[in-house]
Amino acid sequence: MIEILSWILRIARYYEYAIVIYVLMSWLPGAQQSKLGQWLGRIVLPYLNLFRVIPPIGGMIDISPIIAILVLNFAVSGLSHLILLLF
Repeated sequence: MIEILSWILRIARYYEYAIVIYVLMSWLPGAQQSKLGQWLGRIVLPYLNLFRVIPPIGGMIDISPIIAILVLNFAVSGLSHLILLLF
């Protein structure tokens, strides 16, 4: 069971990296339209769109990726504590 928890933690960390890379790609012109950007968009955007209801601060700064990463970390932490509690 610890092996499964280790895989869950690893996948969540890689997904967090994918979110950060996708957000950083928005700063570079045309980066999100590249093959890598489109591929990351297919992976990351369904999750990020859940948090897009939060309006940007000052009309410019979108904090939804930060909240998405925090929710992902809280969910993984809660799941790992639950698994460790059961075993």
